Amino acid sequence: MSRKALDYDQLNENVKKAQYAVRGELYLRASELQKEGKKIIFTNVGNPHALGQKPLTFPRQVVALCQAPFLLDDPNVGLLFPADAIAKAKLYLSYTSGGLGAYSDSRGLPGIRKEVAEFIGRRDGYPSNPELIYLTDGASKGVMQILQTIIRGNGDGILVPVPQYPLYSAAISLFGGSLVPYYLEENANWGLDINNLRQSVAEARSKGITVRAMVIINPGNPTGQCLSVDNLKEILRFCYQENLVLLGDEVYQQNVYQDERPFISSRKVMLDMGPPISKELQLISFHTVSKGFLGECGQRGGYFEMTNIPPESVEEIYKVASISLSPNVPGMIFMGCMVSPPKPGDISYDQFIRESTGILESLRKRAHMMTDGFNSCKNVVCNFTEGAMYSFPQVKLPPKAIEAAKQAGKVPDVFYCLKLLEATGISTVPGSGFGQKEGVFHLRTTILPAEEDMPAIMESFKKFNDAFMNQYEGNSWYSRM
Repeated sequence: MSRKALDYDQLNENVKKAQYAVRGELYLRASELQKEGKKIIFTNVGNPHALGQKPLTFPRQVVALCQAPFLLDDPNVGLLFPADAIAKAKLYLSYTSGGLGAYSDSRGLPGIRKEVAEFIGRRDGYPSNPELIYLTDGASKGVMQILQTIIRGNGDGILVPVPQYPLYSAAISLFGGSLVPYYLEENANWGLDINNLRQSVAEARSKGITVRAMVIINPGNPTGQCLSVDNLKEILRFCYQENLVLLGDEVYQQNVYQDERPFISSRKVMLDMGPPISKELQLISFHTVSKGFLGECGQRGGYFEMTNIPPESVEEIYKVASISLSPNVPGMIFMGCMVSPPKPGDISYDQFIRESTGILESLRKRAHMMTDGFNSCKNVVCNFTEGAMYSFPQVKLPPKAIEAAKQAGKVPDVFYCLKLLEATGISTVPGSGFGQKEGVFHLRTTILPAEEDMPAIMESFKKFNDAFMNQYEGNSWYSRM
């Protein structure tokens, strides 16, 4: 019988090579257990609303009015919606060519892109050009469009931090490129060593790989660290010296839980440095409505901004974007509400500040609760989550546990996480899905479970972990606390 194009052995090998651990074996097993009636706590993905975070009122009011514009004609609309939400909805509808059901420009609605540019200008102290801002279906779509444009074949390499968010390894595989890892130093709070970067580039070049771009994730996913200005300057100088495009994944810029290192954008630091770097280094920055205090993951709103990209290349990136015709328009409305929220004096301002501040303050508390909880467990050590939405504890697995995993045909941290899932219902992601040094094991969990649920979750984890360690190791163990 002749082979068919969608038979497994006939598929594109790049598709088969691409792996995405966040929705991998652990997630699939958790979904099976949920169908069987087991209560599952899905901490495998940064999905705030799925874990109980309430949507902010103002953006939802604006989008509701945009989705059902006939409400604006109702004489009683002012009894249900505040005047500033009504005005914002009318403004955003005026940006469209036929409401939310009509395609937009492939780059996104010009009016929203202008608001994004104004947001970037306020944040960085330098004006931004809306013509160089593209709205996308979440930041992930933008990342994939740019990687697809940069990668010409398997001889092209992209520097990616390890541990890394699997979007990058999967997309690089999908587009036929080569991932060039640079390892973050766990003992230095997941810091970045420029010497390691140089070594990674040298090793890649010795294998015939042309390193084309460098990814930074700030704040870090899964590692949660925040980059200092000095770190960013080092990175920018390195990219300039090595002639690399810098891809700045800054989707967690609102999620910062300490005061020593506030978020500062790569763009601001680059422009502060002045020529030649500020005029010549190519930079693409990404942001989203999925994180921060909005947490609107399902709405799929994002953007990327291009700095120092030649006009001819911008035209080619436009071509890639135009293949999809239009980003989803409701996601753009959420983006507009994120970058242009209620201002002091607006009717909705006090409620917006109360809701957004409450979310971030609670996340800060949960970051401490989770870090302290992990560090109280046998053979578990965890750096503090300075930013983003995750803890990434190291689990020091005993030799007997590693051998048991081998006998079960599992990677050791997958074995541990499956046991954790079966015992507690806590669905995590094994560190091997993000990359880690040989012989070191981690897991990633979000800090998103409700604040009131966190003590019970951490107690459940501790009970499982300590029993696991006793089973495979006996009474000799380590705890940071």
